[in-house]
Amino acid sequence: MTELAVSGIPVAVACRVLKLSRQPYYRWLRGPVTPVEVVVAYRANALFDAHKDDLEFGYRLLADEARDAGESMADRTAWRITSENGWWSAFGKKRGKNGKKPGPAVHDDLCTVTDEDGRTRHEFTADRPNQLWLTDITEHKTSEGKLYLCAVKDVFGNKIVGYSIDSRMKSALAVNALNNAVAMRGDVAGCVVHSDRGSQFRSRKFLRALASHRMVGSMGRVASCGDNAAMESFFSLLQKNVLDRHSWTTREQLRIAIVTWIERTYHRRRRQAALGRLTPVEYETIMNTSAAIAA
Repeated sequence: MTELAVSGIPVAVACRVLKLSRQPYYRWLRGPVTPVEVVVAYRANALFDAHKDDLEFGYRLLADEARDAGESMADRTAWRITSENGWWSAFGKKRGKNGKKPGPAVHDDLCTVTDEDGRTRHEFTADRPNQLWLTDITEHKTSEGKLYLCAVKDVFGNKIVGYSIDSRMKSALAVNALNNAVAMRGDVAGCVVHSDRGSQFRSRKFLRALASHRMVGSMGRVASCGDNAAMESFFSLLQKNVLDRHSWTTREQLRIAIVTWIERTYHRRRRQAALGRLTPVEYETIMNTSAAIAA
């Protein structure tokens, strides 16, 4: 508007052509947009773009995406901007229990440590790939019936190294997930596979699969989520971000959504504080490269 006025076009004419009111223009001249407001606007644009791309992302993950786009900000700043604009993450319900009692353990619990005061607790840590895997099964309803997912996670980089999806929760579900993980990872001899006391993980087929791959079984001895808390946390994310987001008509629709979320979002876009704000794929790539250079 100012440039047009310099060229000899009156403000009143320019406003009439552009269908603008003169009063807001003059108010803006008296108090133009501050540099701080401009910075906030660019940050908001970056956060909004990330929010539209993945509606399940919370403010911390949105801040990570904005920083990648060149708009650096603190997590608290991202929370303020997203809350003011109502850009909330899609949350679901907590995973329920089926009320069944676990069967007897067929392996020792290899993931417990004893504190100085004699109390025991679970510790899921690994300093190299294929040292400790966790596995569990989750289920969700569709209009066609239930769909079951058995996933295997490598504790080293929190990557889902294998999974199996089926309409029946048989021992083959767990065996296929384990075999898929082995096919992806290669040499896994000596790797500890920790699970709960579900019948699928106590079956002879699963025990034979462990033995054939020269892996070591581990199983919690108490009926609590602490037995496999690290795996439960993954299923909690899956429940909130995929399973409870829609009413699923067919098993195939849900299967595609699960695979897409694991491979596209969880592995390649969801940064984790425990991995130094890296994704599982980034973390394993960096750590494996560093190990190869050191060797």
